[in-house]
Amino acid sequence: MKKTAPEKDFLNNPYLVPALYRGLKILELLSEHPAGLPISGMSSLGLPPASLYRMLMTLQECRYVVKEANEHYRLSRKILSLGYNALDESGVIEKALPVMRKLRDASGETVLAAVLYGSEGVVLEQAVSNQAVKVTVQPGHHFPLHTAAPGKTILAFLPEDEREKLLESIKYTVFTKASISSADAMRKELAEVAKSGVAYDRGEELEDIRCVGAPVFNHAGYPVAAIWISGPASRMGSEVLKKHARLVKEYAAEISAKLR
Repeated sequence: MKKTAPEKDFLNNPYLVPALYRGLKILELLSEHPAGLPISGMSSLGLPPASLYRMLMTLQECRYVVKEANEHYRLSRKILSLGYNALDESGVIEKALPVMRKLRDASGETVLAAVLYGSEGVVLEQAVSNQAVKVTVQPGHHFPLHTAAPGKTILAFLPEDEREKLLESIKYTVFTKASISSADAMRKELAEVAKSGVAYDRGEELEDIRCVGAPVFNHAGYPVAAIWISGPASRMGSEVLKKHARLVKEYAAEISAKLR
């Protein structure tokens, strides 16, 4: 196995465990490939195939990795849950989920919760719609802040210095004709969000999806998360979005009250 200079330095430390290091590298690699990888797709790790196989078997036995029928290995929900718990440091999801289910029933659409993760957002939980055609998003999914209702709701209520730092770090990718394409345009959008208390995604990443979200605040008034309603554009016209905006704001406030 060829070692890079940083890895050599790491492995030369007598107090560290090389096998654990390599096992963690496997998990890091799989985290970049949600659909999983075959053993042949992990050659970048530089591990002998036999060693790699034994490590994967160990991770599988401990239920941190799942082996699919197509011989691909992927991260399990067990290890994903560790990450979610770390992100959800205020215990928001435990308190939010019953309220999210009520909002799902009131709106008829899928309700999701997310937090910031660096300069992106990450979905932590969802209450899936009972409709035949619905939006579903796997927990752990990362999304750009400038196109997403939850991203806008959290950004709008952050302290100014935090907000500005994030606005300058965002890559304003244009996904559709409705996408926000600059920091200045984003500032204007966030000013409206701060006034109304809700944010919209009007087909800004996917043309046929509409969303409306509101922030969740902790006891100090800090926006620790956001919840939002998401559904197909065919069911979420402008009048329905207005109705859902009132609902999501009301239910987000209910969750915030639980965090005080």
